[in-house]
Amino acid sequence: MIKHATSDYRNIFLENKPLIDVRSPGEFLKGTFPTSCNIPLLNDEERAAVGLCYKRHGQDAAIALGHKLVTGTLREERLAAWVSLAKHHPAGCLYCFRGGLRSSIVQKWLNNEGISYPLVNGGYKAMRRFLIEALEESLSDIDLVLVSGRTGVGKTRVIDKLDRGIDLEKLAKHRGSTFGKMLEKQPSQISFENELSISILRACARSKAPIFIEDEGKLIGRINLPSQLRSSMEKAPIVLVRASLSDRIQTLLQDYVLDLGEEYSHFYGVSGKSQHRNRLIEDLSRIRRRLGGEKHELLSKMIHDAFEIHWSKGCDSGHREWISELLRTYYDPMYDYQLSQRKGRVLMKGTQSEVIAWAQDYKSCDRR
Repeated sequence: MIKHATSDYRNIFLENKPLIDVRSPGEFLKGTFPTSCNIPLLNDEERAAVGLCYKRHGQDAAIALGHKLVTGTLREERLAAWVSLAKHHPAGCLYCFRGGLRSSIVQKWLNNEGISYPLVNGGYKAMRRFLIEALEESLSDIDLVLVSGRTGVGKTRVIDKLDRGIDLEKLAKHRGSTFGKMLEKQPSQISFENELSISILRACARSKAPIFIEDEGKLIGRINLPSQLRSSMEKAPIVLVRASLSDRIQTLLQDYVLDLGEEYSHFYGVSGKSQHRNRLIEDLSRIRRRLGGEKHELLSKMIHDAFEIHWSKGCDSGHREWISELLRTYYDPMYDYQLSQRKGRVLMKGTQSEVIAWAQDYKSCDRR
């Protein structure tokens, strides 16, 4: 059988090709790609046993052990899963860690079933290396514009409306603030970096016009922004989104109380309401030192009481009060100070709709 393989990593990611990942579940959790589906040839325990055999007795013995471990019903179940996925996604590819034995074995078994399916030369390791280099190359070749503004002005809403906007918080599965944790688990650091590189690669392929991203800190939840991106952000110009205090309170009420509350109720059922309240109070404790003990206790009580009133009377005024207090005494002073330290120049200031209209027509950054 002639090996059917590709080394066109750029095309794989630009065309959003489906990928069959035959690495072990543990390898998959450490880092993967957005279109990958993990159907392992060997599970974690089997892989460990084969690896130990390889070290002690060599490749032939390790291959023999692998075939012994994955045989009979187990082999048929895994083969059926690969066949099903390959038939549903005939334009895809398969890979293992280095594009070696595991992907070649799966490719051979698929070929025996009458399915010619390409593997990726160099496997996961080569694609990961390509994305690291592509991120650095893309960031050196394209301008960034930061969408900034006080908490609650709707920066993410602006990003989502822009053709050249990349939502870092969506990629990180975290809203970026103290209260930003989502029910969905954050990706691994490597998976985030992979998806970020792919997003920028696609944006660059569409146009060389500036890319708009939110003005984030070094961390989004537990995700570190790559150093290359941080360096570009530090020099990038800024657009400032503005909104009234009442509008900002309404935005935060919708995001962190109403919408998040629905998610908790849907996920946890009857205990969702109390879990939602406890989560917000727990999140507040993370900034206790910055708030000071007295302010922290006051806000904790305000949040607790706001939920009680909301549940019993359907009134959200208590929520508006604690959100307003937190904005005026904590978030706004902190943001104003951080903005004063920024080196990037401010290109324009406006409401959400004004910034969106301006950004859609903005073509390039003058670097002089």
